[in-house]
Amino acid sequence: MRTFLFQLIGALLALAVAALPANAQERSATRQGFSLPAQSGKKILLIRPTMRVGEQSTGGMFEPNSDWTEQARANIGVALDGLQRSLGNEVIVAPPAYGEDARILNEHMALFAAVSQAVIQYQFFVGNRLPTKKRDNKADVFDWSLGKGVASLPGAEGADYALFIYNRDVYGSTGRKMLQVVGMLAGVGVTSGEHVGYAGLVDLKTGDLLWLNADAQMGGDVREPDGADKRVRQLLEDFPGSTIARSEASPSAGAGK
Repeated sequence: MRTFLFQLIGALLALAVAALPANAQERSATRQGFSLPAQSGKKILLIRPTMRVGEQSTGGMFEPNSDWTEQARANIGVALDGLQRSLGNEVIVAPPAYGEDARILNEHMALFAAVSQAVIQYQFFVGNRLPTKKRDNKADVFDWSLGKGVASLPGAEGADYALFIYNRDVYGSTGRKMLQVVGMLAGVGVTSGEHVGYAGLVDLKTGDLLWLNADAQMGGDVREPDGADKRVRQLLEDFPGSTIARSEASPSAGAGK
């Protein structure tokens, strides 16, 4: 027990030096001039969501859990099926991808995650905003792209837009939660768990990112059906032309609960 406590204290000291405060800012943005009225006849290609679910070790490392990930994937899939009609336009589920198609798809899913993180870091947070994302130093310019390569995605030839979803859930281990308690006693903030998600709509002809909703502190335990339904509603709130009300999607107190 003493050895374990020393390990906790050692990890705490490392966190005191390196840890940054958690940001819980949620933002949604739409490209200037873009609109997607409900029942417009446009087709939306739903890309298989990227899911990362696991446990946070005492030292803060992510340890993937395949059982949790598969359960979350199944629950998110059911929740998305139930909300497709609420998106206001026809939704086409992307076909299975194999070989070269799978490689292209995985590359673009990773690219979407990287671009989304850049938007969150360099546009949504005012202090970090890039000069190129301002107009006359006043209005924001939401101008991001995944490139024209999206036109080669499986299923893209029959759709107008692609809907990408990225979800990452890290649940604090017992050791991490104990470290959090020790941190409170020492006056050092230690986070336990991480629940991040973003959803984006991409023009399949130009690759332009047309809409993005990002939340760094999401609610809903994706390992449970009800929690996954709550998570999907949060991800898709403010989706252009949808009938998903903000009051339905807004999380209750506590992320990942």
